[in-house]
Amino acid sequence: SLHDALPISCGFALLRKNEEDFMHHEIERKYLIRPLSDGFLRAQPGCEVWEIDQTYLLAPPGETRRVRRIVESGTERFRLTVKRRLSELTSEEDEREIERERYESLLAEANPELQTIRKTRYRVPHEGQVAEFDRYPFWNDRMILEIELDSEAEAARVPDWVEVICDVTADPRYKNVRLAAQVPFDEI
Repeated sequence: SLHDALPISCGFALLRKNEEDFMHHEIERKYLIRPLSDGFLRAQPGCEVWEIDQTYLLAPPGETRRVRRIVESGTERFRLTVKRRLSELTSEEDEREIERERYESLLAEANPELQTIRKTRYRVPHEGQVAEFDRYPFWNDRMILEIELDSEAEAARVPDWVEVICDVTADPRYKNVRLAAQVPFDEI
């Protein structure tokens, strides 16, 4: 049924209430890229722009829990996500939309060792995939590009107008949860 509970640890369950709420495998490649201008990215066909506040919550070993406040075209929404890493490229991800009140109550469970990550995400359709460009306020010389894939064998199709510095899929320093603890400022 549409109201089946999805089991989650930490004493709560996610409920599947609509098609926006789901458990799936997230398979992605992540790249460190040279920055692209806001205007250039917004001009890409089909571009969606999300302003995201991402707060990591206390979680048991092996899990990452986060809440997001997303503002898109003046509309605010909230998400709760629980991730479990399965391989270098793949995570099991339980995600659902939540109400503002639930978001605000979950903020009380914020991990005190991690800062809230703020970023602007540009979601650009490209050759059957979605390229997600993340701009962070702490970097002027780089951005992150994530491309979600249908399988680990699928090739990420990076737009030819992107200058890739390096693939950071396997570099734990560039996981958002790690950025919430310490931002790498290595030479690029």
